[in-house]
Amino acid sequence: MSDAVSPLARPFPALPAIAGATPRIARAGYKDWGRCDLTYVELAEGTAVAGVFTRNVCCSSEVDLGREQVKAGRARALVVNAGNSNAFTGYRGREAVEAIMAQVADRLGCPADEVFVSSTGVIGVPLPKDKARDGIEAALIAQPCSWEDAARTIGTTDTFTKGAMATAVIGETTVTLAAIIKGSGMIAPDMATMLGYVFTDAAVAPAFLQQCLSAANRATFSCITVDSDTSTSDTVLAFATGQAGNAPFAGFDDPGADAFAAALHDVCRQLAHLVVRDGEGAQKFIAVAVSGAVSDDSARRVGLSIANSPLVKTAIAGEDANWGRVVMAVGKAGEPADRDKLSIGFGGIWAAREGQPLADYDEAPVAAHLKGQDVTIEVDLGLGEGRATVWTCDLTHGYISINADYRS
Repeated sequence: MSDAVSPLARPFPALPAIAGATPRIARAGYKDWGRCDLTYVELAEGTAVAGVFTRNVCCSSEVDLGREQVKAGRARALVVNAGNSNAFTGYRGREAVEAIMAQVADRLGCPADEVFVSSTGVIGVPLPKDKARDGIEAALIAQPCSWEDAARTIGTTDTFTKGAMATAVIGETTVTLAAIIKGSGMIAPDMATMLGYVFTDAAVAPAFLQQCLSAANRATFSCITVDSDTSTSDTVLAFATGQAGNAPFAGFDDPGADAFAAALHDVCRQLAHLVVRDGEGAQKFIAVAVSGAVSDDSARRVGLSIANSPLVKTAIAGEDANWGRVVMAVGKAGEPADRDKLSIGFGGIWAAREGQPLADYDEAPVAAHLKGQDVTIEVDLGLGEGRATVWTCDLTHGYISINADYRS
């Protein structure tokens, strides 16, 4: 965790305990830092699991194994290593993950494929097996910790801990969701853009949990970007312990299933926004709202073209209402667009409508909007009913400083 806190930071919420999910932390010493860097969460027998993973083809062994493990739909434990991504490490990296899985499975008396492992940090350095082994042994006997402690432990360049919660009332039963996430740089919307973990006491069939998580991901984690770079380790996992006592959700026809899905979406949206607010060097949180596209997917791609544009991001950093850069980013997106139907605005104030600057456009209120921490860019393509919102941050000298010194 960085000492300097993002000006866009939000306080960590008071997350409730989740029956059937017990977090513990320990210090494995993956880097020369004086803090805990290994998180272990023990899960009740029968816990359902779902996951979304990076599309980076140079992914870690943790991601390769995780993709296979979620197909069975059951989990008993989660281990997260911070400071070493264990990516691009060949057979040694895979052996390290399999050793962790076997060690925890032996203690819990469960199949090794019910132990999920994630790692985050520098690429190209094999995870030290001895440090992992000793760290896990320490975590197994550690006292349970808070979700905030767990969130702090999984962080790397993060400047603040990130968590979210939601509840859903199902008849006379309330189900609770608590979630933590890490992410600050190497963030782009190609599944799932960071390491995030959602824990709920709801009873949910694995297939339905996967359906809900995949849908939430498309509208949240896959709609954020900090720097257009997709990590080798990105993972979001959802665990449902089934301890709340509700009748298990198997599909949207089940009473309360829609409320649960909405709560999961809400938690994912909160987490996604927190990652953008901790974007490396970020000074402004930017929402890019695109409407009038030929489809929602097309609107999302146009939004990402704008959000990933260094010229747009630096203009916002400089509080410059240069809407011509937005026009450029729309045009390069490779999506249907018509110059003569395009409208651009900032903070609810249109600068150009239907392909032309407004004759009475007053830049003063737009300039005032850009001086704030929360900035909105509006784009109306004028072609159809498709719409999407993408979230990003500005691009500052801070991003360069953080990443130039990352391994120092």
